[in-house]
Amino acid sequence: MHIGIIGTGYVGLVTGACFAEFGVFVTCIDKDEKKVKALRKGVVPFYEPGIEELVKRNLKNGRLNFSTKIRDAVESSLVIFIAVGTPPRGDGSADMSYVEKVAGEIAGEIKGYKVIVTKSTVPVGTGARLRKIISKKLTERVDFDIVSNPEFLREGSAIEDFMRPNRVIVGASSQQAVAILKDLYRPLYLIETPFVITNIETAELIKYAANSFLAVKISFINELSKLCERVGADIQTVAKGMGLDKRIGAKFLHTGPGYGGSCFPKDTRALLALAEQNGMDLGIVRSAVDANEKQKAHMVDKIREAAGKVGGKTFAVLGLSFKPNTNDMREAPSVFIVEHLLREKASVRVFDPVAMDDAKKIFQGRVKYADGVYQCAKGADALVIVTEWNEFRNLDLSKIRKSLRSPLFFDFRNIYEPEKMKKLGFEYFSVGRG
Repeated sequence: MHIGIIGTGYVGLVTGACFAEFGVFVTCIDKDEKKVKALRKGVVPFYEPGIEELVKRNLKNGRLNFSTKIRDAVESSLVIFIAVGTPPRGDGSADMSYVEKVAGEIAGEIKGYKVIVTKSTVPVGTGARLRKIISKKLTERVDFDIVSNPEFLREGSAIEDFMRPNRVIVGASSQQAVAILKDLYRPLYLIETPFVITNIETAELIKYAANSFLAVKISFINELSKLCERVGADIQTVAKGMGLDKRIGAKFLHTGPGYGGSCFPKDTRALLALAEQNGMDLGIVRSAVDANEKQKAHMVDKIREAAGKVGGKTFAVLGLSFKPNTNDMREAPSVFIVEHLLREKASVRVFDPVAMDDAKKIFQGRVKYADGVYQCAKGADALVIVTEWNEFRNLDLSKIRKSLRSPLFFDFRNIYEPEKMKKLGFEYFSVGRG
């Protein structure tokens, strides 16, 4: 089978490379000529473990191709995936202009039956709108089907998530389209992956519902961590006791400085906007969004309370990406924390294993960039761990203590044990461990 992927961002490139690994012939399209030239050489524009090797291997075996022309994908493909961005508008709703523009361009190239699949995260009703757009712009009278096939790729483990997913969602009104998608995903039947076949509207809502629920879970444990600090309880033990209940589960019960990234903040706000457009208020989701903003502010308050006057002091910040194993800094708690420290006239030195180039685009010359952990810590008045990269889990703490000008150590991922840190001479501050 030949398929086309429109958009070579995170979702589009991972999807295309993984389908190529399954033996499918894939043509990926992007308007950015410079990006396409780099991809043809196997150069990937973002960090994701394993993706560069996958791209290079499938380029070499001829199953993965890149082009700037939509025609190259539409002509050769039975299935065309739309995987362009749906960034948030000012009111939180998803900006569908890129998706709708691509749909119109696809329509202009269709000469025979095609299955057009939304892989991008899109609000309910998008499938119906795309059918109208494509029908209006067809140059010939041909049949086509619209399918919703939302992605559930976690940054840092996207390839494993594609190859061994928890489930595959297919929303369609055509049995022919369903059969084609099942055939495309046939390798997953061998590992007994559950398939959920439903209508388009339900499939579109599932992605928003799943991400919003996980955001609620994170915000709940983060809010509870503040109560633990007040009453002298330990949030990690509370979370363990909760997570052992199989109805709750342990995943996403890890407290920290708040969630970030490209999905949870955007999708929760988009779901709230969708509800508002339909005359509803999703109070639980709204509370989760508010709690997340308060959690990030709480981290800044912790620094202020412990450090006293922030202005004029130097802070070493370790970890900038919103989570480990990615360079994605969108909505990252680190950005919130660093911006507030800068606003209060502090000096900030930063280090991240892979996100330094991305940090320079955000902070530019307003912070100093270190080549490693110990250079970052040298002479600083306080050290702040924001992202739990593996290399931060076993630091030479004696060396860190000697490097710091004062013993302030903020561990916003609860990596280290409070008693051990105190014995080493640190003034140690973590999250939810009263």
